[in-house]
Amino acid sequence: MDVMPQQGPDSGRPPEPSPQDPSVLPAEGATAVPPPPPTLRTTLRRAAFGAVAAGVLLAGALVAVDDGDERPKEPGPVERAEAAATAGSPASLSDLTALIGDRQKWVESHPKDAPSLATLGTAYVEWARRSADTAYYARAEQALKGSLEAQPGERGNGAAWLGLAALANARHDFLAAKRWGETVKKQQPKAWNVYPVLIDAYTGLGDRKAATAATETFGELRKGVPALARTADLYRGNGWREDALATAREAADRATQPAEKAEALHRLGELARERGEPEEAVAQFDAALRTDAAQYASLAGRARALAALDRTDEALAAYQSALEELPRPQYALELGELYESLGLDGDARTQYAKLREMVAAAKKDGVDESLVLARFEADHGDPEAAVELLRAQWRGQHRSAAVADALGWALHRAGKSEEGLEYAQLAADTGVRNASYAYHLGVIQRELADYGPARRNLEQAVRTDPAFSPLAAPLAQEALDALGEPPPGGPGEMQQPPPPAPEPEPEPKPAKKPAKKPEREKRPEAPAPAPSRTAAVKSPSPTASPSAPSSASPSASKSP
Repeated sequence: MDVMPQQGPDSGRPPEPSPQDPSVLPAEGATAVPPPPPTLRTTLRRAAFGAVAAGVLLAGALVAVDDGDERPKEPGPVERAEAAATAGSPASLSDLTALIGDRQKWVESHPKDAPSLATLGTAYVEWARRSADTAYYARAEQALKGSLEAQPGERGNGAAWLGLAALANARHDFLAAKRWGETVKKQQPKAWNVYPVLIDAYTGLGDRKAATAATETFGELRKGVPALARTADLYRGNGWREDALATAREAADRATQPAEKAEALHRLGELARERGEPEEAVAQFDAALRTDAAQYASLAGRARALAALDRTDEALAAYQSALEELPRPQYALELGELYESLGLDGDARTQYAKLREMVAAAKKDGVDESLVLARFEADHGDPEAAVELLRAQWRGQHRSAAVADALGWALHRAGKSEEGLEYAQLAADTGVRNASYAYHLGVIQRELADYGPARRNLEQAVRTDPAFSPLAAPLAQEALDALGEPPPGGPGEMQQPPPPAPEPEPEPKPAKKPAKKPEREKRPEAPAPAPSRTAAVKSPSPTASPSAPSSASPSASKSP
């Protein structure tokens, strides 16, 4: 695939709202930085004389110039952000910043404009998700609730309901996201924009059937790159690697806008990394960053791939850049484990402490980071605490493959391997090709002396991605080496049992001869008893007896 590098537009923080704006919360914490002046409808350029408006995406983009001639103009950042939302594609962070500034200024003088408040709240959600600044979620909630107060959802304000669904997904409250999304779906079953939030909600809840149906409906209602991207994610979750790769490549080929193209390239990088092809992964992540410098998730993806290539200095630098731009707890955990694998325990502890701080800060903003915290506790902290966190997730119907795998592993680490096996098996049964899931399942099976399946799953882990984790991948290889080669001849229960020894035939009774009638009839003698089966066993023939145990019993298949 020919990927033409493009320089993404500069990104910046969205402008802070005015203190008089009733639709947002006062600035605090990470959001208290003085705002840059908002840029509204800037970078306008006069088109060449006689150009047509074929590339204009928004209605009303044709305006009159000063001399009275009508000339097309290129859409500005606000229009580009609106066009991306209309198409179901991501906007660049700089365009998103301009959109937020535009809506903030508008609602200052129009505080009851429900559509503008809904747009502002949804833009806050997207900004927080892509910048990991969770303080914006509270502002999003305030704006969306203000929109519903001005115009209830029952009176046609489905945009605010969808914004609340997106907010719930971002906070990992998938049940709430499902409720908001399904409410909109009942009113507008043919509205394509409800299905992305439903797909995310169903996936987080582990409802694969509903997620599949929603993805199919979305593809029918909304053709193009967004549908291809969602379909590729569905294939990836089901373990259909070839289909996922083909669909993801088509999405990347057809993407035109920088943010959309970069997201598609990032997906290709993730697929390559999961296949155990770190060189290809680095190339795709680099292409994503060249296309849009604000595709910060590709910094973390690049760091993982570089660590797999043993380019640890570069990996450390990439992780640090990713955390600076996108401070997610998962990246702090990965960087800490990389430090630990290098024997830098002090640096690892520093990252683990940062992880706890990030999780605590996110919790204050309503974001549930229990999954990543439980993964940390299971391997580096308190496994019992991890079990409690994940049981709460399971009771809350968060039953994705990721939660099942983490709960199974935490139970094993807490000394409850038999219970953990059930959840680890559930994760593997989804079909997802994840080396970490296979490793966890194989280790649990080995602990329970189920050596045959343990060997198969450990082999799958190291074959799928030999460097899936700087800490766990070497342990997977060690566990596999300790099991050794399987015993020759296959499982014992599959061998043909020896035939039973034939029983000796009883001696025939002598034929009676006619006798003369005696004066007094004598009582006939009893015939000699036939040789019993017991006797035959006690005196076996040279062939094997059926009571003798087979030399290849089922227990032989469990020998390591």
